[in-house]
Amino acid sequence: MRISSGVEGIARIEIQKRIDLIQVIIYIGFPKLLIENRPRRIEELQLNVQKELNCVNRKLNIAITRISNPYGHPNILAEFIAAQLQNRVSFRKAMKKAIELTEQADTKGIQVQIAGRIDGKEIARVEWIREGRVPLQTIGAKIDYCSYTVRTIYGVLGIKIWIFVAAE
Repeated sequence: MRISSGVEGIARIEIQKRIDLIQVIIYIGFPKLLIENRPRRIEELQLNVQKELNCVNRKLNIAITRISNPYGHPNILAEFIAAQLQNRVSFRKAMKKAIELTEQADTKGIQVQIAGRIDGKEIARVEWIREGRVPLQTIGAKIDYCSYTVRTIYGVLGIKIWIFVAAE
């Protein structure tokens, strides 16, 4: 589900449906972006969700939960890289900065891949950087993955991020 609210930093959304209650839990990395911009933002979000889910006789409850390590989550990291690429920062610099931020979040390894017309070159290519261990072939490994597309002035770029959290 693509989030079109314009709020950056949303990691995931859980929707729990019961007979008389729908509970929406939003896991967000930077809650200040949602709360401080507009105080009515949550009520506006609640009305939009109520309209989208068509819950007339059900109560809707929206809870916002803060993530302790936001840059340890691949969705937030992909949004960060996408913002950098839209501001025409060099792709290699954006990938290295993302890896730096992830290392501070105490992960065991990360792999970042960007594909498309990188830096406006005519021929599309794929560039990737790996830091630490990312055992993609090991079934027992806990790996968070995100695929994200970003529209730049040169065209569409695809960002893929694998974060190795722990082995089981």
